[in-house]
Amino acid sequence: MSFFRLPARLKGKGVDEAKVDALRARTPEPVRERVPPGQFVTEGWPVLHYGNVPRFIESTWDFRVWGQVEHPVTLDYPSFRELPVVERTMDIHCVTRWSKLGMTWEGVPMAHLLEMVRPTAEARFVIAHSEAGFTANLPIEAILDDDVLLAHKADGKQLTLDHGWPLRLVVPSRYFWKSAKWLRGLEFARADRPGFWEQNGYHNDADPWKEERHW
Repeated sequence: MSFFRLPARLKGKGVDEAKVDALRARTPEPVRERVPPGQFVTEGWPVLHYGNVPRFIESTWDFRVWGQVEHPVTLDYPSFRELPVVERTMDIHCVTRWSKLGMTWEGVPMAHLLEMVRPTAEARFVIAHSEAGFTANLPIEAILDDDVLLAHKADGKQLTLDHGWPLRLVVPSRYFWKSAKWLRGLEFARADRPGFWEQNGYHNDADPWKEERHW
């Protein structure tokens, strides 16, 4: 059975704009400047996904990088955890209208991974591959920021299974569905390939400051 059940297209359905505006209005002005249009601040961390949470089996888990790279790699779990880690503090923004500010994440910096694999000049896009065939697509420029991580901790705690343990891509410049949970590999590609959410109505670019929520 497929891990992700096909959702209905979600073009603005179920959004109470008045409630969002009211919640946003309560946000102090200096903080509000950090929150993209149409978003409100939450202290919680909602869990959103389709299907069941996958099991993590350390003995069979691996992480691959392939495609348009000079040095493809496949790492088992102990080898991956030997990679250097950093902490970054960042804001995240979900397409369902909530934003969570000042989260501290810990993980392998994307910059280190790029040094390892060395993408070729033909690599223009990155396809994040997660458990059970789920994918998320990004232009390569989106992963060049210093705060892009392959994360295993958030706010000082190990990620829970429903938030993506053992590995989650974190790309704060995009709506949070692009930060794929349960990450198993990155494919560097010449051509773009819309991922699961993009094929079901979400915007391909997902810039929260432009409110690129849906096609």
